[in-house]
Amino acid sequence: MKIVTLTALLASLGLAALSPAFKPKPMKLVKAWETDTTLRTPESVLYDDKAKVLYVANIDGKPDGLDGNGFISKVSLDGKIENLRWTSGLNAPKGMGLYKNRLYVTDVYRLVAINVETGQAEKTWDAVDTKAAFLNDVTVAKDGTVYVSDSRFNKLYRLKDDKWEVLMEGDQLNNPNGVLAVDKNRLMVGSTKIGALRALDLNTKTMTTIADGMAATDGIVPEGKGNFFVSDWNGQIFHVSADGTRQQLLDTRGQKINSADIEYVAGRKLLVVPTFFTNRLVAYRVE
Repeated sequence: MKIVTLTALLASLGLAALSPAFKPKPMKLVKAWETDTTLRTPESVLYDDKAKVLYVANIDGKPDGLDGNGFISKVSLDGKIENLRWTSGLNAPKGMGLYKNRLYVTDVYRLVAINVETGQAEKTWDAVDTKAAFLNDVTVAKDGTVYVSDSRFNKLYRLKDDKWEVLMEGDQLNNPNGVLAVDKNRLMVGSTKIGALRALDLNTKTMTTIADGMAATDGIVPEGKGNFFVSDWNGQIFHVSADGTRQQLLDTRGQKINSADIEYVAGRKLLVVPTFFTNRLVAYRVE
C-alpha cells in the first residue's frame, strides 16, 4: 500500500503554501537614516512624489499654542534637511495632505492651504468653534475631497467643492486622530481613545473596528493590498493586514522616543517616523 505524506497530499490539493517552508517571513524594520536635530517637535511627515521631497510639520512649542512659531520643512529622501523653514508663521501644524499644487495643513483651530510652488498660504478654513478645536490629521481623497480630524473634540470635518462642514461628531469617534481616505466610500480612522484602527463607511456613517490594542493611534499609511502601517504616538509602529492581523514592528517607548504621524514611501519601501520631542526624522527600510 502506498503511503502518502501530509506534505504530498497538501501539494496534490494545491495547498503546499501551508507548509512551514512557505510561510511568509515576519516583516521587520531596518534603520536607514536619521536627520540631525534642527527640526522642532516634528509631528508629521508627508512625501511629495512630484517634487521628490518630504514635508515635515514642526510644532515648535505647545501642541495647542497660538504662538506663530510653527513651520514646515523640506527634507530629502536620504535625510538631509534642504529647507528648514520653507513655510513659517504657523502656530502648531500637525497633519498634512497634498492635492495638485496645494498642501493642506491643520493648525490648531484652522485648516491652511499652502501653495507648494510659492510656500505661501492661499486660504484658511476655521473650525466651527475656534476656542474648542484641536484639528489634527488630514487626508485627501482622489477627487480632492479633504478630510480633517479633531482629536480632542470628537469631530470629522470635510472640505468638498470649497464647502467646509462637520461631517460627523460624537463620542462614537473615540478621539479620532489619524485619517486616511482609501476610496470614495471609506475612510480609515485611528481612534486614539481605544487604540483602534477603524473603517468608516461614508454613506452610512457606521464604523467597523479592523484592529485594536495599539494605544494612542496616530498616523495611518497604506502599505498596499489593503494593508496599513499604524503608529502609536508613544513609540510603537504596527503593521495591520487586511484581515486585521496586527504585528508590532517597532517599540521605542523604553528610549522615550515617540512615533507621531508617519509616512511610507512605497517605491523605496521606506517608512519615515517623526520623533516629536527628540526633534528628528528616523527612516526605516521595510524588509
